[in-house]
Amino acid sequence: MDVDTRLLRYFAAVAEAGSLTRAAELLYVSQPALTKQIKQLEALLGVQLFTRSRTGMALTEPGRALAARVPGLLAEWDEALRETRSTASRAARVLRVGFLASAANEATQEIVAAFGRLRPGWRVDMRQASWSNPTAGLADGDVDVGLLRLPFPGQEALRVAVLLTEPRWVALPSTHPLASREVIAFDDLRDEPFVAAPEETGWWRDHWLAVEERGGHPVRIGAVTDQPDAWLSAIANGYGVALAPESSARFYARPGVTYRPVTGVGPSQVGVAWAPADDTNPVVQDFVRCCLDHTPGAA
Repeated sequence: MDVDTRLLRYFAAVAEAGSLTRAAELLYVSQPALTKQIKQLEALLGVQLFTRSRTGMALTEPGRALAARVPGLLAEWDEALRETRSTASRAARVLRVGFLASAANEATQEIVAAFGRLRPGWRVDMRQASWSNPTAGLADGDVDVGLLRLPFPGQEALRVAVLLTEPRWVALPSTHPLASREVIAFDDLRDEPFVAAPEETGWWRDHWLAVEERGGHPVRIGAVTDQPDAWLSAIANGYGVALAPESSARFYARPGVTYRPVTGVGPSQVGVAWAPADDTNPVVQDFVRCCLDHTPGAA
């Protein structure tokens, strides 16, 4: 019998949280989708793993037996997978760097060039991820390093060094009445429909919807996208406005979309991130050092 490791991860999350609702939040998936996965695992194993009640999800005796084994099994698999991929990259002298949108902005090319000078014969493979994958593959071991927008889900399990901080602006249709203003107060945007990242990105999505700055005011969602092109199209077509880093006005300029500074919201940050297991990986650490040395204002 073959059991997908994804099902085991879902099981472990529910077992630890004791609640489908809480586990779904931690996993950045919907509760109905998580319920379906748990039922699929129970069907594959032919046993009931949980008893369900109004107070939550309690492990059955078979469930407790599985819960005792799964964390160690998943940890060993993750380490084996990471080491396998890392070894293949080292053999090919390729450093896999995941990134979102504009990576480290204008500093990206200089970082890559500096790494090439430091590691002759090595190549940086830049891999752009969708917004539904805020760690750009780092959490799954698909890349060695990430140039990521902070904060992101799973950040606490990784090493992160802040490279730059920039204001959050707003992108809005050029025909929008507010587009004629030089600066827009966030209070004037609260009732606007917003173009949002997918729900499964959790509080990363909330950051770009400025949930904390709303004081409990509900968010109106006009469209959901996970790629820059779709995001720009949704805004240009009038489906909503969206908060964006100031640099988006340079990297994602498009007819029909206007960018304006916003008051009343905090800034955005870009960081370089890597797995704790790579603290002693000289190639990864060389890239991190290049990021710190060649990004103005890096911490």
